[in-house]
Amino acid sequence: MRWRQEMMRGERAMISARRDKILLQGMIFYGYHGVNSAEKAQGQRFVVDLELERDHRAAGASDDIADTVNYAAVYAVVRDIMEGKSHNLLEHIAETIAARALNEFDVQAVGVRVKKPEVAIKGSILSYAGVEIYRERQDCGGF
Repeated sequence: MRWRQEMMRGERAMISARRDKILLQGMIFYGYHGVNSAEKAQGQRFVVDLELERDHRAAGASDDIADTVNYAAVYAVVRDIMEGKSHNLLEHIAETIAARALNEFDVQAVGVRVKKPEVAIKGSILSYAGVEIYRERQDCGGF
């Protein structure tokens, strides 16, 4: 049974890996997000990676921006969230980005990774703290 569950997870990952994607990797923003008051007062850098799943065949055949998603428009949405209203949790930021991407663009699914490179954990040495989520159109909530 356990083997079967692992096999199913692997199949889902392989299917997902075969989908067409638009990638926006390493978007860097300065924001005022966090649970601690110092994070909200001083702010810090955040790094966002985004994968938007959609069929690229029409755009590949037509070479027309109308047949795909405009990267600049997606970037503007992410920037609005990251540089706008302060949020406590990276999880909430990721959910907000995913919901807006699914609501505002013609994509079937979205993967969001939000990283906090200068995380304030006493005595820690780490590259970043972060969250990663994957949402499909039917998961789209009311953010």
